Amino acid sequence: MNDPEEDEKMIVHVGDLELFVRGPAERAPGAARQFVGEWFQDRGIDDAYTAQLIVSELVTNALLYGEGLIVVRVVRDAADGLPIIEVEDGGDGLPSVQPESETAINGRGLLLVSALAKEWGTCALSEGRKVTWAKCAL
Repeated sequence: MNDPEEDEKMIVHVGDLELFVRGPAERAPGAARQFVGEWFQDRGIDDAYTAQLIVSELVTNALLYGEGLIVVRVVRDAADGLPIIEVEDGGDGLPSVQPESETAINGRGLLLVSALAKEWGTCALSEGRKVTWAKCAL
């Protein structure tokens, strides 16, 4: 049986800023991919595939290693207009690319993000939260 909170999502519009908020759940990466796809489509950007892959990896990372509420934002960089995906979560430590390994069964998400994104990084926030962000090339 599904937990009612697991199915809840909220999209809040504040000017051009849109926030997708979803609690930790196995469906969060898929919901984040859908959100990013709709964000791109609403702005006339035809190819959201890479951005959807990036957000999926960032949200999965937040699910596995973060805590609490996950917030996904998509904004445009004021300097060049490129979309920036931000994934905010709680928990200790900032994510980092793990060394390549032929035997590891996980740990490749940020390596993939670093290969696909124009730029990416992390930022510690107050109250034990952090943002991992990636700028998408169009």
